[in-house]
Amino acid sequence: MRPQDRPPGGGTAEGAAYADRFATESPEMAAARERSYHLPGPAPVEPAVGATLAVLASGVEARSVVSIGSGGGLAGLWLLRGMRADGVLTALDGDPEQLRAARRALAEAGIPAGRARLIFGTPAEVLPRLSPGAYDMVSCAGPPQEYADQLEALLGLVRIGGALTLHGLLEGGRIADRTARDPQTVAWREIARTIREDETLLSSVLPIGAGLLVASKRA
Repeated sequence: MRPQDRPPGGGTAEGAAYADRFATESPEMAAARERSYHLPGPAPVEPAVGATLAVLASGVEARSVVSIGSGGGLAGLWLLRGMRADGVLTALDGDPEQLRAARRALAEAGIPAGRARLIFGTPAEVLPRLSPGAYDMVSCAGPPQEYADQLEALLGLVRIGGALTLHGLLEGGRIADRTARDPQTVAWREIARTIREDETLLSSVLPIGAGLLVASKRA
């Protein structure tokens, strides 16, 4: 769904549209976004969400970031915009078409090969190979069913003071609909409850895009 066609996560449609216009995308980002509409899987992060990811990455002075669900490379480009100049992005995706699109997007944006590593595989396959506590930020933009069972491992990757973001929990307003029992909504409810009840996390839901759940890890 294109940003101008989607219902806003909160506020007015005009406000949501302004937030997306306020976030300036580079030509390479715009091209990656257009290609992503033709790929399988979730829609790419909206400009307002991408800009928020960049601000969060900058706020934690991110040098090491993990991105779950490549989104055609768009989320990665936003994260790299906020990361340190020597930062390295690790993006993983179980869809080879998405991963190819991400590789193309990074190449078109002139991102040096050493600043991004793209890994084919699901979170269950890849996360055990990553070092616990070694990442400043973990950002999830894929289907929640793919990583709901790996939430403990995801949180384990984040250093104290680092951030975790998960995009999509307000999609369609189903999480607030008590009659909704589809697998995606159930997964989002379990994820949100786990994060909210974790005393080592400070968390908030931002009603931008399809809903951005943000958590900061404290001692």
